[in-house]
Amino acid sequence: MIGRLAGTLVEKSANRILLDVGGVGYEVHVPLSTFYELGEEGSRVVLQVHTHVREDALSLFGFLTRKEKSLFSLLIQISGIGPKLANTVLSGLPAEELASAVARGDLVRLTRIPGVGRKTAERMVLELREKMAKLAPEPEEAAAAGGTFHGDVVSALVNLGYPRSRAESAASRGARDGSDDSFEALLKAALRRLSG
Repeated sequence: MIGRLAGTLVEKSANRILLDVGGVGYEVHVPLSTFYELGEEGSRVVLQVHTHVREDALSLFGFLTRKEKSLFSLLIQISGIGPKLANTVLSGLPAEELASAVARGDLVRLTRIPGVGRKTAERMVLELREKMAKLAPEPEEAAAAGGTFHGDVVSALVNLGYPRSRAESAASRGARDGSDDSFEALLKAALRRLSG
């Protein structure tokens, strides 16, 4: 089983990358949260990897953080959630927000993720609530990461054409940097994050 890969980024697209490790090219499926944090082609990348083996295929799923890999492993244990849907779930919500939504039983938030219907969201909450509570940020952290203007800034960024997961990540990081005292300050901080 492959658990970690370190190499040179050869190609990248929204849901997969090609990583050169010692002359061998590994095709790795990645969630959008990992994709947006990767450097340009030619840069060095270290990924935490889940190896998914089926009768007819061997697939690699890569993550920049152990937390994302842990969430992925928990998600694929749920009946009806395979690795592709688990990857979509991680693309739909940043890891901390996903853990928090499941821990709180926030079905509305979970069903906004493409491919996640009410029954799947209910199974996620039922089977993972206690485990996710340990991974969810503390209330103070959650408030700092999702302050008063967080939702408004995310909505504004989505209206500007940014994917929701990327907008939420940028707004959360802007809030953690202390730029959440006004809507304008948080929006500017998030836009700076998104522009590089």
